[in-house]
Amino acid sequence: MTSLSQLVDEAMQGVPVVPGVSPVAQLIKQTDLPEEQLLEEVGRRAGFRVLYPAQMDDCTPAFDAIPLQDCLGKELLPLYDDHDRLLIVLCDPYRPFLHEWLTESLGPRAFEIALSTRANIQTFMASWGESHRLSQDVTSASLDTGRLPALTLTVASLKEEHPAVRGLNAILLDAMNSRASDVHLENTQSGLLVRLRLDGVLVMVNTFTGRELAEQIVSRIKVLAELDISEQRIPQDGRCRAIINERDVDIRVSIMPGLFGEDAVLRLLDRSHLTGEDAELSLERLGFDDESRLMLRKIARQPYGMLLVTGPTGSGKTTTLYSLIGEVRTSEEKIITIEDPVEYQLEGVLQIPVNEAKGLTFARGLRSILRHDPDAIMVGEIRDPETATISIQAALTGHTVFTSVHANSILDVIQRFRHMGIDAYAMTSALNGVVAQRLLRRICTHCATAWHPDAASLKELGLIDEVDVSTDYRQAKGCSQCRGTGYRGRMAIAEFMILDDEIRELIVSQAPISRLKEKVRQRGTRFLRETALECAARGLTTLQEVARVTFAE
Repeated sequence: MTSLSQLVDEAMQGVPVVPGVSPVAQLIKQTDLPEEQLLEEVGRRAGFRVLYPAQMDDCTPAFDAIPLQDCLGKELLPLYDDHDRLLIVLCDPYRPFLHEWLTESLGPRAFEIALSTRANIQTFMASWGESHRLSQDVTSASLDTGRLPALTLTVASLKEEHPAVRGLNAILLDAMNSRASDVHLENTQSGLLVRLRLDGVLVMVNTFTGRELAEQIVSRIKVLAELDISEQRIPQDGRCRAIINERDVDIRVSIMPGLFGEDAVLRLLDRSHLTGEDAELSLERLGFDDESRLMLRKIARQPYGMLLVTGPTGSGKTTTLYSLIGEVRTSEEKIITIEDPVEYQLEGVLQIPVNEAKGLTFARGLRSILRHDPDAIMVGEIRDPETATISIQAALTGHTVFTSVHANSILDVIQRFRHMGIDAYAMTSALNGVVAQRLLRRICTHCATAWHPDAASLKELGLIDEVDVSTDYRQAKGCSQCRGTGYRGRMAIAEFMILDDEIRELIVSQAPISRLKEKVRQRGTRFLRETALECAARGLTTLQEVARVTFAE
């Protein structure tokens, strides 16, 4: 009887070999020996490590090195061991063209081949997908009547679908596990480019080759969002819903025609933020420093008047407003919000979603809210003069109003209201304070390195006159923990303008902005640039991030 060692020797020497078939696959097919036993012998002969489930559980998935959909197609599993070394776990190391594909995909990156059975790899991927979910009771979410039916996605379900369906499912799973806020699918001349917005910045994660597959993936999105798949010449907007690893996700879809086909952007609103640990929004969790938290709470706890939060899109304005409402609400007060859309559910708060298709705008909803006997009101965003006027009147008639507006700084807010034609006296009488905020990416603590900037680097960043060249800073490098970006997570920074009589008089008299700015500074305000530079000096972020997010004062 031929021994296992002899069988493996013959197979590895190519005797006999079916063209295009791996000798290991041939052995598994021709013998009734356990796959694990065969792989152990192959590993011993070829010098490959064999990994067992317990060892795999001690490693971290490396889907930043090889995208999830490629792993499923090639039946491999990329892992980082406890020394951050890249392991490529294969169930068949002699699969045709696999090593060439790995070398091309990973480039100069060093990696080690390890072996495990196909069942072990599939079990690991399925259990990993299940474990990467947030605490949530899906049953309670399904009680929300009138919501769209949900598409259910798990890692285990990816392999049996059409390529376009499998590709989109893998993209969504990857996006949710990376905590991406948006998915960008961009048609190119050769296929589809996939980028994720991680911590506010777009990161390329994958490409799909082939125009036909690219069109099929976009068509799949349009079907899910109930859009017209035959119309490819005009923009379309829609929404759909998915259960991704048991996380209830609302997906807002934007389709835009381009030169090489239709591009799609998917905004992911994870409803797991509505329950469990992530529902406990607080200023501490947002990353505000002690002084900023104290100032925000001081303004928010005024008995009436308006708190205005400003900043560009994606700067965390709505989340800050939610956190403040969560802190000031009591059972003795009626709080009503009008939002577009409602992103977080707040217990004990009446939340109204804007529905412009049915005529429910911010202005119309706000008028109705005032007849509903509220104590505090949150207006998601002031977009027009009518909404601004009603919000100011509400603040002047004894209500506490929390709202936001798009402007770059606390002083730009004044110009924005003037442009809307709002009466300056009414505006300043209603305003208790204005907050401008930004989100700075935190440097990844696993790969950050010390950096001593020279004058040329500071000049390139536009910081030559603001940074002491003798100070040491930190620089982002990129590793598996941060998906190669050098950053992991974000923190909020803010600047404040508390309105007192002197500042109100300057605004009403239309004093120059430079004079108003100097008066605000005399009141102790630190502007965004100063706060960001202080964070960089403390090693929390980088000078590159400071230059990206803030303007010179």
